[in-house]
Amino acid sequence: MHEHAVLLKNIFCLMTDPAKPTLSGADVLLTGGIVSHIAPKGGLQAPTGARVIDCSSHVVVPGLVNTHHHFYQTLTRNHPAVQNAELFDWLRFLYNVWKYVDSDGIYYSSLLAMGELLKTGCTTSTDHHYLYPRGFVGDLMGVQFSAADTLGMRFSPTRGSMSLSQKDGGLPPDSVVQTADEILEDSERVINQYHDASPTAMHKIVLAPCSPFSVTKELMRDSARLARVHGVRLHTHLAETRDENDFCIQMYGKRPVALMQECELIGPDVFYAHGIHFNDDELRILAETGTHIAHCPSSNMRLGSGICRVKEMLEMGINVGIAVDGSASNDSSDMLGEVRNALLLQRVEKGAAALSARQAFTMASENGAKLLNFSNVGRLEEGWAADAAIFNVHTLPYAGSLSDPVAALLFCGDDHTTDYTIVNGQVVVDKRRLVGIDEEELVCKANAISMEMLAQAERKEKV
Repeated sequence: MHEHAVLLKNIFCLMTDPAKPTLSGADVLLTGGIVSHIAPKGGLQAPTGARVIDCSSHVVVPGLVNTHHHFYQTLTRNHPAVQNAELFDWLRFLYNVWKYVDSDGIYYSSLLAMGELLKTGCTTSTDHHYLYPRGFVGDLMGVQFSAADTLGMRFSPTRGSMSLSQKDGGLPPDSVVQTADEILEDSERVINQYHDASPTAMHKIVLAPCSPFSVTKELMRDSARLARVHGVRLHTHLAETRDENDFCIQMYGKRPVALMQECELIGPDVFYAHGIHFNDDELRILAETGTHIAHCPSSNMRLGSGICRVKEMLEMGINVGIAVDGSASNDSSDMLGEVRNALLLQRVEKGAAALSARQAFTMASENGAKLLNFSNVGRLEEGWAADAAIFNVHTLPYAGSLSDPVAALLFCGDDHTTDYTIVNGQVVVDKRRLVGIDEEELVCKANAISMEMLAQAERKEKV
């Protein structure tokens, strides 16, 4: 379903692909969900009924791709008890709040996370939902797709899973894990029901056993085999913290990458979140196997987890995307802000030339699309998906920076909100407002659900 064509007229600065020079004064016509025509020096005529957007003050870039997130965590952002905690302590506390999430909580947290993403230039996202509390009623993946469709986001969520609870040596409590049979049966159901293999699909499915400390080796392997039967991507957290590496050595007698090899959860159809604590040999294995990394700089800083070796990974040919991660470990879903942090964090250890603005944008667009298996997403070129982020740079925070308007989006600015975000040819953020939902109503709903979950957890603690 497409509205009339959209013509982006007289674009101040158009980046079709970070590897190519920008265009000034160009027109771009979007029809049928794809980029149908680009006129480098302008001069395109709007088809009858087309919407014309004057972009003479704007930078237009390919829509950004978010490669790892936990939407439900928007409901527990900034909790005082874990503002200064590292990952394992942070998880132990929040599991006992998250277990109260219900279908409404999933729906509104998904709207909230995706709304923030869309408003900060992200047009395609995954979500790693691994939390299935006992007694949860409803089709969780279906609820998330409904939220994505309401907002118009291109969406490839993961059917996440946890099967290894505290009683079996894992980290999560019994109340939020499932049996392997439940997980594998539902994984197959959601693939059959929702997955679209086409290169510019609006719905895809990924299978994602949560982490080495929350699922069994057998479930990792069985999930990998099931995913390959159906041709879907695989995902897990890996090498995020030293604690996790130590856990793998103590529990399985091997480091995380060797464990993934044993579980068959490695290769060109696999992407790992974080990947901070890999040694040189492990990086070589990732490069040789074509395995992808979802880099989460803000979360890694927030939790004190460390700095991913992105510069080296890129030099070795490892495909690295960018991700905002959970909204309780960031604590926002600001996609453009994430690209800025990716740019800056590499420079802390590796020097001022460690990562360029163009490299960061490539990671955040085409690399992320490749990681999620969208082959025609991530550039604004003819025949590619009509996904665009449109920022007004003729404002105070960008004044004096327009010698390189694209880089200005990362080096400058104090507000990462787009004027327009377009997904699949649809205007989904229009003059800085979400089109699909009333923002004030969403804020009220999310706050009410958040307070109720926190109150339930507090009541339980006092019993």
